[in-house]
Amino acid sequence: MDRYAVFGNPIGQSKSPFIHLQFAQQCAQQLTYEAILAPLDSFADSWQRFVAAGGKGANVTAPLKEQAFQLAACLSERAKQAGAVNTLYIDEAGQLCGDNTDGCGLVADLQRLGCKLADAKVLLLGAGGASRGVIGPLLSAGVAQIVLANRTPAKAATIASCFDNRVQAVGFAQIPALRYDLVINATSSGLTGERPNIAAEHVHQCALVYDMLYGKTPTAFLQWAKQQGAQRCEDGLGMLLSQAAEAFFIWRGVRPDITPVLSLVQEQLAQ
Repeated sequence: MDRYAVFGNPIGQSKSPFIHLQFAQQCAQQLTYEAILAPLDSFADSWQRFVAAGGKGANVTAPLKEQAFQLAACLSERAKQAGAVNTLYIDEAGQLCGDNTDGCGLVADLQRLGCKLADAKVLLLGAGGASRGVIGPLLSAGVAQIVLANRTPAKAATIASCFDNRVQAVGFAQIPALRYDLVINATSSGLTGERPNIAAEHVHQCALVYDMLYGKTPTAFLQWAKQQGAQRCEDGLGMLLSQAAEAFFIWRGVRPDITPVLSLVQEQLAQ
């Protein structure tokens, strides 16, 4: 039976084994999928042991995505653009290939939510790997402008320089006063119960405010955005399932329907 896994550190909280086994059942695929804790300084060794034991492919979570990027012999264009790999597989020639499904997962979830991306003005908060991985797919989906804001403007500028002039880098205090169609929080502030320090005017009456993080309750950013008048607030659980579905398609050649699995994961979180 084909063996797959998710590598991370930490990894105990991962929903990926449940999600992919649900996908396998739905698509009548025979496989196993497990969570593997990889040492922060030796992901490559963990991967090689996995392959030696019959591993066919894997997902990779932060903070190991850059190591996976360095390890892959063949990189997809979206992995190159992101500078990180979250999906590994071995091709027919025996080469280790790396892809990044985060950006297309975000776009797919935004489309599922009915968000209009064509000609949209987007405010993207945070200048880490999460932001870099989604800018290209957002632009490809027709977004007209992305304001990339970060506490440290220089980090945002470094990422923005990898793209065309549709991407503008600013500090939190210098965010242009535009009518944003979509505001995305790609920072990890929600992990500590905090939120990016931006002015309320940027989310007021915004059609959709989206946080890439998810949990049992809305993040501090989503709670705050709702208080400021945002029309709709959504977390990143759908993005998690959509990027997983893309990885599953890469490995197995069939694309699962995330809708029933999303409902199951939401039920788990509510318990």
